[in-house]
Amino acid sequence: MSKFELKLPQMGESVAEATLTNWLKEVGDTIEMDEAVFEIATDKVDSEVPSEVDGVLLEKRFDVDDVVKVGEVVAVIQIEGEVDNAVEARSEEEVVEEEPAEVHAGELEAQMAGVKESVSVPAPDFSSSERFYSPLVKNIAKEENVSMDELEAIAGTGKEGRVTKNDIMAYLESRSNGSEAKTESSRPQHETTTEKAATPLAPKETVAEKPKESKVQVGAGDEVIPLTRMGKLIAHHMVESVSTSAHVQSFVEVDVTNVVNWRNKVKNAFQEREGEKLTFTPIFMEAVAMALKKYPMMNISLDGDKVIKKKNINLGMAAALPDGNLIVPVIKNADQLNLVGMAKTVNDLANRARNNQLKPDEVKDGTYTVTNVGSFGSVFGTPIINQPQVGILALGAIRKMPSVIETDQGEYIGIRSKMYLSHSYDHRVVNGALGGMFVKAVADYLEAWDVNREI
Repeated sequence: MSKFELKLPQMGESVAEATLTNWLKEVGDTIEMDEAVFEIATDKVDSEVPSEVDGVLLEKRFDVDDVVKVGEVVAVIQIEGEVDNAVEARSEEEVVEEEPAEVHAGELEAQMAGVKESVSVPAPDFSSSERFYSPLVKNIAKEENVSMDELEAIAGTGKEGRVTKNDIMAYLESRSNGSEAKTESSRPQHETTTEKAATPLAPKETVAEKPKESKVQVGAGDEVIPLTRMGKLIAHHMVESVSTSAHVQSFVEVDVTNVVNWRNKVKNAFQEREGEKLTFTPIFMEAVAMALKKYPMMNISLDGDKVIKKKNINLGMAAALPDGNLIVPVIKNADQLNLVGMAKTVNDLANRARNNQLKPDEVKDGTYTVTNVGSFGSVFGTPIINQPQVGILALGAIRKMPSVIETDQGEYIGIRSKMYLSHSYDHRVVNGALGGMFVKAVADYLEAWDVNREI
């Protein structure tokens, strides 16, 4: 028998860590190759991590809500035979001497300097406790001289009340603050009034704030639904964006009759040839990419008092998830794609977004975002900017409407397919002229669509 270390895999160039959100297997469970063992989350994407071998789950190295760095061992799986990643059996003492504890000690070194008592505290005897503690928590407890009684008294926020790394670190910080207060009060009382006056009094710190009382009255029969992790992130990002950017809007009505007629004419042939559906989304994305090339100062970010003009045009595409939340996969270098490539990319990202299969790098580095409010029947909307971008375009529903048509023979009333484009932009760096010209350029591109265009 040997052991296999299941590590947190590399999830993209810009992703260095993830939060462990759920264990799908328990110690002692049989695991098949490619079967998911645990779930992780970055700031936007949730995903599962599968096993690379067949075996039995022998050890969990992290608890739910712990932050795991790429390359760290998350689980140990017992297997039969030998594999490249097999490791020899290790004792409990060897397990608790691993790197995560060294990182913890470094984090607390500045806070704990001069505070630790000189009296040595016996290492806690974990075998005497019925409560589960991860190797990381055990190691921190030994490293920081946390007694068994102290550890047992810590309220755990992990699954089934388990103590997480954050729990024990919060306890150590509060213990450190308490020691500092004791040291402050034990100073000699012969300080002069001048010495005291020269030292400003720091405001008193409390170990834990009392939760704010809810202003919402919950009546009989009301259902209280906690926000999901992603729901909390979205709420935070939206409030942060509104408080950061000066939002203004421009609206343009667009005649998309040519686009509608052309798509109806070619969609069946397109699907038969490419194996992909041709929706309106890739057409709109192409129009936005062309407008950004014409007005590159919409493809920027504001960093303090500096404007960062982006080289690449990376279009975010807001997609609705089955749970009602939104995610924004990014079409990288959108201006370099032809319509076939754009359609395939749009369909691929949308499908994998709905199935929770996006990679962290696929929701990063967007430079401008498009959201389709028309898919829910809205005529237009006033979307919130996706920071750190400076603009977002909402696509309204396409409707058949009576319209005045001008010809060389005169004017007449006809039925046309029309929609509204709603452009929200950051008025700190985008003035009304640029914001209006940009959305007008998108409209002009769509209205001039060639009904004889080849696919």
